Amino acid sequence: MSRNVAARGTQPLPPLSESHIDPHSYPDGVAFLDGQYLLMLPARISVLDWGFLHSDATYDTVHVWNGSFFRLDLHLDRFFGGLEKLRMTIPFDRQGVAEILHNCVALSGHRSAYVEMLCTRGASPTFSRDPRQAVNRFMAFAVPFGSVANAEQLQRGLHVAISDKVRIPPASIDPAIKNYHWLDLVRGLYDAYDRGAETALILDFNGNVAEGPGFNVFCVKDGKLSTPATGVLPGITRRTVFDLCAQAGLAATAADVGVAALQAADEVFITSTAGGVMPVTMIDGAAVADGKIGPVTRQLMALYWQKHDDPAWSSPVHYP
Repeated sequence: MSRNVAARGTQPLPPLSESHIDPHSYPDGVAFLDGQYLLMLPARISVLDWGFLHSDATYDTVHVWNGSFFRLDLHLDRFFGGLEKLRMTIPFDRQGVAEILHNCVALSGHRSAYVEMLCTRGASPTFSRDPRQAVNRFMAFAVPFGSVANAEQLQRGLHVAISDKVRIPPASIDPAIKNYHWLDLVRGLYDAYDRGAETALILDFNGNVAEGPGFNVFCVKDGKLSTPATGVLPGITRRTVFDLCAQAGLAATAADVGVAALQAADEVFITSTAGGVMPVTMIDGAAVADGKIGPVTRQLMALYWQKHDDPAWSSPVHYP
């Protein structure tokens, strides 16, 4: 483990470094890069890094709420799974990464934070096109918590459009590897904006609903929940909804969800680490059922945030 990583609660937190003034705007936060903790401004990667040039990277995001990480172990599982599948290595084990994340949050002082761990392929000293010659690069950061849906949208429900753009198929990239291949999602977003919606869902390679930019989707019909099974990231909040449904006695399955089925649902909601369980009340300009947030969605929203106080699902940050 790097000597710059302090064990939580046992040693003083390491100092921050700060460098030149940048004309761009950065959120208030703390990053870990190349063995040191930095303010967000000087946390940079090379323009020759494969993560920048080729989107050759994997990452995971976890949030802190009321001073505690939520389901951090599951996020670490997915991150290290992505590293293995992409044949990347970092100089830290799970404990080391967890300590870095805790330190980033503690140094930032944020009680509610969006926290990311990531690894890029890195750069080759000779600018080789052989990925085996690149030096993999780990970094992490903590910035203020942000949500896919803002406060108004959480109150009245999101307005979503279904784009005809197709998600990158699993045969091309395993969706379980969280990655930065977002051009299909970004094109879907612009389709949604052009149609007066606030965010988008795109399709899988069979023409069924897949997912949106940074979130999974659920629909409720006759009290039963379903969520797309193919070609989607198996989100941690998605899994949390399954766990909550099991505890609440609600039926939930992963299966193909057609466009018509989603549009005819009694309730629709999306799930993300950035926001939790978030209601959808309009799809393609038409109201979902009566256009109001449904009882199942409200129940799961409440249960989700209640679980943040469960010590089995959360781990406190040790602030200085």
